[in-house]
Amino acid sequence: MIALDSSVLLDLLTGDATHGEASEICVGDALAREDVVVCEAVVAEVQALLDTSVSLVEILASIGIRFEPVREAAAIRAGLMHRRYRGRGGSRERVTADFLVGAHALLQCSALITRDAGFYRDYFKGLKLITPKLPRQAA
Repeated sequence: MIALDSSVLLDLLTGDATHGEASEICVGDALAREDVVVCEAVVAEVQALLDTSVSLVEILASIGIRFEPVREAAAIRAGLMHRRYRGRGGSRERVTADFLVGAHALLQCSALITRDAGFYRDYFKGLKLITPKLPRQAA
């Protein structure tokens, strides 16, 4: 399973002018290889930003992305990493949801598709990160 971060999912759903195409290609490639999943933190964040009452989980199911809840061990790891972040002087810019996404991907999935690789690399050592990029064009 490959986990999907909120930023990349929003790129897909909103057709983001800057990142949409790269995110669409990246997620499409991932879906061709294995299951792509989102946890409850991603569902809550993205559902709050959409102007619809339709369930995000239903929308995602129609494109092949499924919901995979955070397990107990991942929730505990998220809390520990968030405490570490705050202990290192981290600002309130990062919320618990960011740590839930990272711990879910690390402990329950094989990788995370994200545009925030620096943060996840720092707090979730060993997590394989996939960053959407446009393919190089031939010259």
